[in-house]
Parts: sequence; C-alpha cells; structure tokens
Amino acid sequence: MTGKSSFESRYEEGEWVNQLERPDWDSNPDLPVIIRTVQHEGDTLDHLATEAGVTGGELFEDIVAREFYSEADASHCIQQILESVNHCHTNGVVHRDLKPENLLLASKQKGAAVKLADFGLAIEVQGEQQAWFGFAGTPGYLSPEVLKKEPYGKPVDIWACGVILYILLVGYPPFWDEDQHRLYAQIKAGAYDYPSPEWDTVTPEAKNLINQMLTVNPSKRITASEALKHPWICQRERVASVVHRQETVDCLKKFNARRKLKGAILTTMLATRNFSSKYDGHGRSIITKKSDGSQVKESTDSSTTLEDDDVKGNVRSNVCSLL
Repeated sequence: MTGKSSFESRYEEGEWVNQLERPDWDSNPDLPVIIRTVQHEGDTLDHLATEAGVTGGELFEDIVAREFYSEADASHCIQQILESVNHCHTNGVVHRDLKPENLLLASKQKGAAVKLADFGLAIEVQGEQQAWFGFAGTPGYLSPEVLKKEPYGKPVDIWACGVILYILLVGYPPFWDEDQHRLYAQIKAGAYDYPSPEWDTVTPEAKNLINQMLTVNPSKRITASEALKHPWICQRERVASVVHRQETVDCLKKFNARRKLKGAILTTMLATRNFSSKYDGHGRSIITKKSDGSQVKESTDSSTTLEDDDVKGNVRSNVCSLL
C-alpha cells in the first residue's frame, strides 16, 4: 500500500481534520485531544494552532521557561503524549511525524494540556496492520523499520515517543550524527546509551520505559496502552524523581536554539529552491511532479520532514548536516 489514504487526501485538500476531536473538549480541556489542523498555503503552524484554540506554544519552549523541572514532570509530559497517541491508534490513525515541533500546549496557563499537531503525514490503518506506506517522517525520529523499508504501522509512533522521552530527560537526542547515513545506521542498530554523569540521576524505571519504546523489533515494542500502565507513569508519585534537573533545562535550551536555527536556514534554502524550480529563466512556471502525477511534498519544519523515496533532491543532500 503506497497510495494516499483518504485521511491524507482530506488533509491535502484543505479540509479540517476533525474526526479525532473529542466532542466535549471545550468543557474539559484536560482531555488528550488532537489538534485540528488545516493546510492552506501561507499559513504557519502557530496560526493554525491559534485558530484551533491552542495558544500555549511548544511544549519544549515552555519547559525551559519553568523555574522547576523534574523527572516527574517529564513523566507527566510523556503520559499526555501517550494518551493522545493511544487515542489516535485506537481510532486507526498513525501520526508518523511525532517530534517536539508537533507538541503544543492548549494554553499559557500552568499545567496546560499537551496536544499533538500536524497530521500532514498521518495514515489510516486497519487494526494492527503492517504495510509499506512509504518513506515518511523526520530523520532523528524515524524508526528502524521505516529506514529498512519494511512493513510498519502503529509502533513507529512509539519509537518517536521513546526519542522524545529521552530528550525530555536529558535535553539531547539518543541518536545523533552530522552524517545522515551514520545517523540512520545508529537508529537501525538501536545504538544508544545512557552516558554519565547526566543519566546517573535518572531512575532505572525511566530507562526501562525508554528501552521498551526504543526496541528495534516493532513486534516486541511496547504499545501506547501498555506504556500508560508502566510504573514510571501510573505510579509517578512513588517512582519518578522530583529533583530539579537544571542541566536538562540548560541542554534543552541549546537543543531548542539549534532547532530554530536549522528551521530558519532550511526555510530559506527551500524557499530559494522552490522559487527556482517553479520558474525557469524566462519567468515561466514549472511544476515538478512525481511519476504518479502527484506533487512532491516537503516540510519547512525546524527538523526536516521527509516523504517518499524519491525526495532526494538538492535540498535533502544539502541539509544532511542540519538534521
């Protein structure tokens, strides 16, 4: 299965993606509701989120502005993310592009609920269906099965959650390399560790949950519903540490700054490329399409979203070091 699902088609046609929206969200803002987004040329994610009533900005930006941040806070954050992911999976939807840029807060109030955003790459699946749905996602958050071009499904979202949880605890990702090929090799091998001293103060239960999320074999990877029952989440008050993690906050500040810088550079590169590819030297419009007639879709997010095997043009090769 490589064609676009009806879910993707509705998104690209500019319709509101609202089938996941809980009907009583307005009366209970703490529900793990999925942000409704609509794609119109020129609209930014901030604008779309505001239109959807989500005004708190990015979760990661909020964390670095807090006076206190602990392992227990990270547990609460990933719990909300997992609740939303579980809601998606229960409704047969796989997000495919979970990353910090797509984790927003419902409001600027303290303790505001975390919402998932940007379902541009989301697909619909039947039950536990595994199939090749195409190469899609953001490099540092891609699962091994996607990189190996194997059948995949809901577990890809759990892998991304594992990467996010790792970052939430220490402020940097489990997989990183300037060279994209080496980065992908790390991911496919599940080659990550818990270096000292920053991980010395993280509880074994937190590491255990990460290990179950970052399991290379998707059939053995923990599910969203199972993760929500993990002691580090459901017994947070007893298990998770409440010691302030200043080093994590400091690292997250640097991590956020790099994301923003990469986004600014990449936006400029893509804008230049899109302009030059859209018009020839005489001002005539040129529309580049894939072999199936559909246009290649690219993202200008802070961390580049890639889609389909044939998105391998100049932008992709030139920004490998940015990813």
